[in-house]
Amino acid sequence: MSAEAPTSSAAPTDPSRPIQDAVPTAPSQRAPGSLASCSDDVIAKIEYFVVQPRWVFVRVESSNGHVGWGEATLEGHSEAVEGALKSLSKWFIGWPTDNINDIYEHAYRGKFYRGGEVLMSALSGLDIALWDLKGKRLGVPVWSLLGGLVRDKVKVYCWIGGDRPGDVLDQAKIRKEKGFTAVKMNATEDMGWLDSPKCLDSAVERLKLAQGVGLDVGLDFHGRVHRPMAKQLIQLLAPYRPLFIEEPLLASHITELAQFKHCGVPIALGERLYTRNDFRPYFEAGVVDMVQPDVSHAGGISECMRIGRMAETYDCAFSPHCPNGPISLLASIHMDLALPNFGIQEMSYAIHYNTDADLGTYLLNPEILEVVDGHVAAPMTPGLGLDINEELVREAATKSKPWANTLWRGPDGGFREW
Repeated sequence: MSAEAPTSSAAPTDPSRPIQDAVPTAPSQRAPGSLASCSDDVIAKIEYFVVQPRWVFVRVESSNGHVGWGEATLEGHSEAVEGALKSLSKWFIGWPTDNINDIYEHAYRGKFYRGGEVLMSALSGLDIALWDLKGKRLGVPVWSLLGGLVRDKVKVYCWIGGDRPGDVLDQAKIRKEKGFTAVKMNATEDMGWLDSPKCLDSAVERLKLAQGVGLDVGLDFHGRVHRPMAKQLIQLLAPYRPLFIEEPLLASHITELAQFKHCGVPIALGERLYTRNDFRPYFEAGVVDMVQPDVSHAGGISECMRIGRMAETYDCAFSPHCPNGPISLLASIHMDLALPNFGIQEMSYAIHYNTDADLGTYLLNPEILEVVDGHVAAPMTPGLGLDINEELVREAATKSKPWANTLWRGPDGGFREW
């Protein structure tokens, strides 16, 4: 799907012209309601593509022929995000591509209702694409636009084990051979509010197996463990020093999360929080050590950078959530390179959802995501650094079907968290 400006017979501006020589946009060139810019480049077309395995890519093309790519993936809700993107796309045709902050403010605040995972994911895709486009137009990596490097490579981890974790030993060995030094896995299978303590025993064994290969291991409770069982599970796991524990409870339970402040293991959360205002009470309550905003859910690069800087004032690590596609991953990496409080970056290499496509499928330069000694090097090419196989993306979008997460019931027939 796409929205675009009316065609014009005017000759396009030379896209290679330096910004200092650019003619400021005249009011007649801009859409009504938009601000002036030091560049004559305006948004000409916005398109979005739902592709396998479960990703939503956003393509923004400017009046001068520059193209930026973003990602608006919201796992299991791509159709809802498509509706939000359709609304946003029509609004910003003709707006200067340089004015990312102004576009963000209008996209977030301009229609009275704001926030939430659907609207914020659509905004995220547009925001990331504009940063990519701006970097390409200026000939610099996005990290340069964010203030420059504070490191030249980013520590990463990937998944092992699947929804119901199993076969972790073989998978851990494979990840180590691929250059990873850290992994994450689900701590448990689905669990009742009060379950047999025996169901916790295998969590410790899986942790020890992966650590035995020489890997650091983060454990994701995935919000599927409730308070009566979570306290038991953390007590069992803490002596084995996992890298972190993610979502020990659903993030809505701020007060209850306080009981884990002194468990001795870093507590990570944030994938289901979408703005700095959502994160604020967790910082103030002191219940998080490692924030995990997802750049495809939490307002793109613009808002996630604000969340990262906010985290620094509370001495919290910034460790973006990213079980999604390559555009989200590269957007996260550029932020990681520019923020001093970066911790570790998730990437979805060989994650169990990626059965029809993986991180490199839609890239012409998949080597940009190569993992060496547990790190990905800083991209040095303009924009995000991705070379998207646009022909393949367009073809894949004609065949893609919406992805749905698993639904589980317990032995008594009651609903269980995925």
